[in-house]
Amino acid sequence: MIDSSEKSTVDRDWSAYYQAVAGRPPRDTLLKALDLFDLEKLTKSPRFAVDLGCGDGRDTVELLKRGWQVLAIDGNEEAISKLYDRKDIDSTWLETQVRRFEGLTLPNSIDLINSSFALPFCRPEDFPNLWSKIIASLRSGGRFCGQLFGDRDTWATTYPNMTHYSKEKVEKLLRSFKVEYFEEEEHHGETAIGEQKYWHIFHIVASKR
Repeated sequence: MIDSSEKSTVDRDWSAYYQAVAGRPPRDTLLKALDLFDLEKLTKSPRFAVDLGCGDGRDTVELLKRGWQVLAIDGNEEAISKLYDRKDIDSTWLETQVRRFEGLTLPNSIDLINSSFALPFCRPEDFPNLWSKIIASLRSGGRFCGQLFGDRDTWATTYPNMTHYSKEKVEKLLRSFKVEYFEEEEHHGETAIGEQKYWHIFHIVASKR
């Protein structure tokens, strides 16, 4: 059974969210990571990325446009359907999975794991194992880019089954990485579907040591 607090996040109105963000550009953290890869000598082609919590594919499409091989993973079947329905997608190098964080398995030697605003939806009791899998699956020099939510975010108390960390704990999570971009953001605002909330976000690009 799902308790009331868990249902509030698992059963969010994702259809409304996908409609609200349709057509938005890729996240800045992904673009920063891709720019850093472009500065490096290409050792293999295509490079391989996992888009973890891909949603309707705003980041996946950008990776594919740049010639990457992509495994796009989301726990919501509707997200994957919307990804394939996009008019701007070339699925030649695309593989997809419908899988939740707690049951996730990842391949080895990944060049990039991108997770834009998705990891906080992992349950706190499952997050340490998920993060260990992310670290283990990245090759040396591979990158993680994405967001984690801070402990002052509204959802830290509203949704106790989501994962939120203090800045100090986020810094500990990144000990296996060379941090290339780190921005802490706090402000009052609203979600894509118009919910009022206080945002506390860590934007991250980091290279595995």
